Parts: sequence; structure tokens; C-alpha cells
Amino acid sequence: MDKFLLYIHKGTKRDELKNDKINNKKLLGTPLQGWRSCAITTLGRGGSDLTATTIGKALGLREIQVWKDVDGVLTCDPNIYPLAEPVPYLTFDEAAELAYFGAQVLHPQSMRPAREGDIPVRVKNSYNSNAPGTLITRTRDMSKAVLTSIVLKRNVTMLDIASTRMLGQFGFLAKVFSIFEDLGISVDVVATSEVSISLTLDPSKLWSRELIQQASELDHVVEELEKIAVVNVLQHRSIISLNGNVQRSSLILEKVFNVLHIKGINVQMISQGASKVNISLIVNDDEAEQCVRSLHSAFFESDVSELDGKCVSDNGSVQLRSEE
Repeated sequence: MDKFLLYIHKGTKRDELKNDKINNKKLLGTPLQGWRSCAITTLGRGGSDLTATTIGKALGLREIQVWKDVDGVLTCDPNIYPLAEPVPYLTFDEAAELAYFGAQVLHPQSMRPAREGDIPVRVKNSYNSNAPGTLITRTRDMSKAVLTSIVLKRNVTMLDIASTRMLGQFGFLAKVFSIFEDLGISVDVVATSEVSISLTLDPSKLWSRELIQQASELDHVVEELEKIAVVNVLQHRSIISLNGNVQRSSLILEKVFNVLHIKGINVQMISQGASKVNISLIVNDDEAEQCVRSLHSAFFESDVSELDGKCVSDNGSVQLRSEE
């Protein structure tokens, strides 16, 4: 085995990795990173993904492989719905959105180095090496793609911020987001109207874990916002992220709302990502898993030609049937 692997350790230099020692070998690194003080720290869950793509970019490799315990990126979380299937191809933008909104198979920051170096990333299964996995590249043919994957992000907090002062005025949004900036809080999903803003916050990313359960932290956010608007706090919500070709959004949403109406699931907020690969729905936590299962069944298992007479399911993603 050692003749095929090159181990990276604390003393390994970049020039050493670029010389003949790397020929016909695979690099094996660990999810470690050094501070400027020279102390070594771990990167946490998924850190090996970020390590792999960072080293791959630095060395200008032809391909980066990330080995997991599943057959690539799946159409949904198999713990929620066991019939999830591998997605054969993704773009860097699609993969980054999936990771950010809760797909555990990839680290949210791992796509950045690969995108910057324009290096393909292949997600493979350590227990099933013959499976083709998922190939992630800068671009792919999206002309027939509709839906690629469904991701669930639980336990988010939604804020409804309303003020008639928004109507016809400039600068109100800036005031709202300056409050979050001053408090060091990141916002997940945003939707606006003439007189209101709805947005979601992820408690696990806002404050230290010791403070997550303390209502005083959220109360402080609300207190600042109430100086300029009326605020309604809705906790125990989930984000259902629909990833695919958002240019087909009418097609996707027609099916989504039909399915959720039949199941009696109310969508409390909807937002389309600027990346054009993501539509986010906000639902109650206790309805989220049923929502994922129902949508997966509707898009990936049934004859989805009923969407508009042009769609078929093909290899784990919804596709448009070619015109005759």
C-alpha cells in the first residue's frame, strides 16, 4: 500500500510534494491546520474535505477525491428516506449550496479551493469503490436538469420584521442588516415585500454552544430590531432546500405546492437563491421529514411527466424530456 501513497506530515514542504515523489502516488493528508502561532488545531467535522481541496489547489492536481461512507452526494439524507439515490454530476455552486444547507457529505467551505483552482472533485464510497460516485465540476449541462437534491436543515429561527416605514423608502434594509452586522450574526435565508422582511437564523452558528439555549441572546437581537420595526419570532422551523435548475422554478414549485397541499403542510416562507441553483422553503420542524419524503417520492420516484408532460426521472435527478 505504501508505494501508492505519499503521507503528508508536519515537516512536508510544498516543493517536496511537487517533485518526482508525487508521480503515480496518491496524497494522504489529515484534517489539521496550523495557527499563525504554529499551534496545530483540528478543523472539525468534514475537515478532511477542506484539507483535500486546499492541498489539491496548492499542487494544481488534475482531480481531488473525497472518500465517504455513501455512494456520493445523494438526492436526500438516507437517514430520512432510505431510497435516496446518488447524484452523478454537480457544479461547485450546487455542491456548496447543498453543504451549506445541511448535506453532511461535504464540508461547506471545501468547494472554494477547488472552484478557485478549477479542479474537479469526485466523491467516492470507501466501502463500495466500484460505485462511480459524484463528479463535481465548474459547469455541467443544465439544459434538461430540473431538480438535483433535497436537503433539510433543522432547528432554525425565523424572524418576521414589519414596518410601514419600508414603503417607498430607501435604506431600511441597510438598517436591519447593520443590526445583524453589529451583533456578528449571519443570516441564512431572506425574503422581502413592500413592508416586511422575513429571514432565518441558525442558532448553532450564531453564538457559543453554551449560549444557544439562553433566550437572552435572541431577546437582544429582537430588542434592537424593535427600535425600527415590529418583530415576530418563530422558532423550531426547518429549511427545505431544493437544489437544481432554478430557471425551471415554475415547474418545480407547481409540483411542490401540489404535493404539500395534499399532505396538509403549510409553507411559511419561500426564497430563491442568487446562485440560481437553490429554492428554500420554511416549514415547521415537526413536518420537515414528512416534507422531504413526500417531495422525494414525487420528484425522484413517480412518473414526473405529469409536471408538464415533458419530464422524466433519469439517474437520480429530474430531467426534461427532449423534444421530438
